Amino acid sequence: MQKEMTTGSPAKIIWNFTVPVFIGNIFQQFYAMVDTVIVGKFVGTKALAAVGSTGTICFLILGFLMGMTAGFTVLTSQRFGAGDMPGMRKTVGSAAVLSVIVSILMTVVSMVFMRPLLVFMNTPADIFDDAYKYIMIICAGIFAQVLYNILAGILRALGNSKTPLYFLLFSAVLNIILDLVFIIVFHLGAPGAAYATVIAQGVSGILCLIYIIKYVPILKLERSDFALEAHLVRNQLAIGFPMALQYSITAVGTMMVQSALNVLGSLHVAAFTAASKIEQLISQMFVAIGTTMATYAAQNMGAGKIKRIRQGFKAATVISCVYALVFGVIAFFWGHYVTGLFVSENLDEVVGLVNTYLKCASIFFIPLAIVNVYRNGIQGMGFGMMPMMGGVAELIGRAVVAIPASRMKSYLGICLASPVAWALAGGLFLVMYWYIMKQFKRQGRFETE
Repeated sequence: MQKEMTTGSPAKIIWNFTVPVFIGNIFQQFYAMVDTVIVGKFVGTKALAAVGSTGTICFLILGFLMGMTAGFTVLTSQRFGAGDMPGMRKTVGSAAVLSVIVSILMTVVSMVFMRPLLVFMNTPADIFDDAYKYIMIICAGIFAQVLYNILAGILRALGNSKTPLYFLLFSAVLNIILDLVFIIVFHLGAPGAAYATVIAQGVSGILCLIYIIKYVPILKLERSDFALEAHLVRNQLAIGFPMALQYSITAVGTMMVQSALNVLGSLHVAAFTAASKIEQLISQMFVAIGTTMATYAAQNMGAGKIKRIRQGFKAATVISCVYALVFGVIAFFWGHYVTGLFVSENLDEVVGLVNTYLKCASIFFIPLAIVNVYRNGIQGMGFGMMPMMGGVAELIGRAVVAIPASRMKSYLGICLASPVAWALAGGLFLVMYWYIMKQFKRQGRFETE
């Protein structure tokens, strides 16, 4: 079901759109968490560390693709908000072709350079083989990841956040079943978890495609819609490429943190992995509101409703900051109690390390909320380069903290690297937003509504 976000209460629309996205994000994280839990419990701490050590590389590759596909669908939202259905279909056809091209290139490049990258990141020798096998399977399944992301992005661009959720729910169950079969029955270890993730993601993508073909008539494309037009490709790349780079720059920063962490050994890597999963689960609300703001801002930008965009930013900021306060307190005091879900070996030592990470992260949840709301909202308005600069700020923040922490072998310092990056980038995004709105006011665009 398509939904226009250009009329009605901004707060209500943002909340109603965010909840299904949030649930979907939780189940996407559930993929990773199930891998982590089953690997940690049934294979061991070293296998858990192997999976965790590739997390930043996965973020680098898949984050780039997510940013690119999200950028492609910004124009889809804008055309839909403007009521230009033929133009909207052209953006979808162009996005599909570009996504196939990007998927092929990323698959080849990532698989060719993976081993040198793992060596460069100081991946511990005792987990290197499992880490390499795991990440190579993920890379081989890039097309499955892109298929779901682009189709779910198109549905969300039209205001439909519920249908992608339903397919994710099904795929999450499938992922659990495949994890248990591959790891416990066939004893495939960490690679089995990768197979399960790729297959489950591919199924969700195929289900999205079937749904669009059968139930979304406004997305019935003609052959001419797939013909690449120079001006449209330029516009989609002008938005998509900076968004992809922004994800990649952020990923490079997290890789620096991972490299610093790897120096401390597999036990610290396993603890950091478990703590990261807990933090990422909580922070999915921020990601969901960010996704909502991208669609909301894009549709209203297409409709020329700048004042309404400003109202949406205010509503999203209030919702996300309240959530950050409540769950920040929960994570600070009680988050480490779920560590036992992830590991069964060296539990006492791991719990202490998990607790350190969660305390560092939870006190910076409000800046993290600001980053997600304003970065995605600014992207939705069609500004590509500004959000990328926020990624640069995150990179600088992580580097300033992680590099000295690595030399000092300080686990606390490594845990503080990302929170410092959130604070630096959050402040920069607020300045960007203020500048953009000031420019709109100077142009008289508030008065034209």
